[in-house]
Amino acid sequence: MIWENIKIALTSMVHNKLRTLLSLLGIIIGVGSVVAILNLGQSVNESITESMNVGGIDMVNIFPTGSARELNVFDESFGETLMRNVEGIETVLPTASSSTRIRSGQDILSVSISGVTSNFFEANSTELLYGEYFTALDNINRRQVVVLGHDVADELFPAGNAVGSYVSIFRDSSKRYLVAGVLDEKDATLGNSFNTTIFIPLNTYDQRFRHVTTMSSYTCKVQEGYNATVVSNEIEAYLDDLIGSDYFSVFSAASLVEMASQVTNTFASFLAAIAAISLLVGGIGIMNIMLVSVAERTREIGIRKALGASPRVIMGQFLVEALTLTIIGGVIGIFFGALISYAIVNVVGWNLYFSYGAIIISLAFSMFVGVFFGWYPAAKASKLDPIESLSYE
Repeated sequence: MIWENIKIALTSMVHNKLRTLLSLLGIIIGVGSVVAILNLGQSVNESITESMNVGGIDMVNIFPTGSARELNVFDESFGETLMRNVEGIETVLPTASSSTRIRSGQDILSVSISGVTSNFFEANSTELLYGEYFTALDNINRRQVVVLGHDVADELFPAGNAVGSYVSIFRDSSKRYLVAGVLDEKDATLGNSFNTTIFIPLNTYDQRFRHVTTMSSYTCKVQEGYNATVVSNEIEAYLDDLIGSDYFSVFSAASLVEMASQVTNTFASFLAAIAAISLLVGGIGIMNIMLVSVAERTREIGIRKALGASPRVIMGQFLVEALTLTIIGGVIGIFFGALISYAIVNVVGWNLYFSYGAIIISLAFSMFVGVFFGWYPAAKASKLDPIESLSYE
């Protein structure tokens, strides 16, 4: 019976193509808009997460304030203390940073200089363009070696590979450093602008460049299986109890991703709710076509009732017809929304991620619209008097 009703509905749609198309436009536009908006919201979230993953979404950065020097807390051994007191930290990487000038031949640049340990580069997912990183032994022996950021190397050595060359790094007087490696281009992350920074071993920085009493920052790598946001909150709570909130700030890429996702999801849901209004408009169109259909087929209804069709059967016929209309409109709308979102992400340069939940919800809502707005015409058809229907002109 259901399949028979679907065939009747499709036949009616074929015989009234223009009227059917106009009735379906609201459903197609509504479903397409909802799917496109939520797909774009999902794509924005995934793009943000991917960009943060490159910089280390499993990283938590701690930045002591200037007044923290009075406490003698943020020294090189602070990392071990932190790992003993906060669960879920795999390693803590101290960084001492300042500004300096660097020279090669007659070219002099003002750059940022960071004293770091040898595992800093692996933890921050950097890649080498030339050469190699300095080693733990270089750090222990306080060797004067340097890894250049991509832009610094381009400025000082425009001809190409700088590895094996020497550069002079200035503080009170200049000292020569051997270029061990050159970093490939990398986007800036919290606390680190890799392209315009030069890196030397932390012990070398302390002894040969500037004595360190308080580190500039610490990068905490979170263990696999732990939530970086939770670990960040626990670090903040521990330091707050230890020294008070005035002496440090904590930043986590994961918390930024969560915040951005919440904002994006809220905005996308708001826009989708507005777009869904067109589904209601489409529902009114469905109701209109169904009322016209009931009026046109009054004699048919009378004949079916005279042959024994119950009101329930008549009502089911018209409800199935309304559902068929909205399902077809919903499927076309999903395809339409997917095309729109694909076109937009190609222009912007994101990767497209489909929100399958949005597709299911949109199709289910369009079916609900079909039942809701098809109910009255179907009920009206089921209540028609067979004698009056047979005499209807």
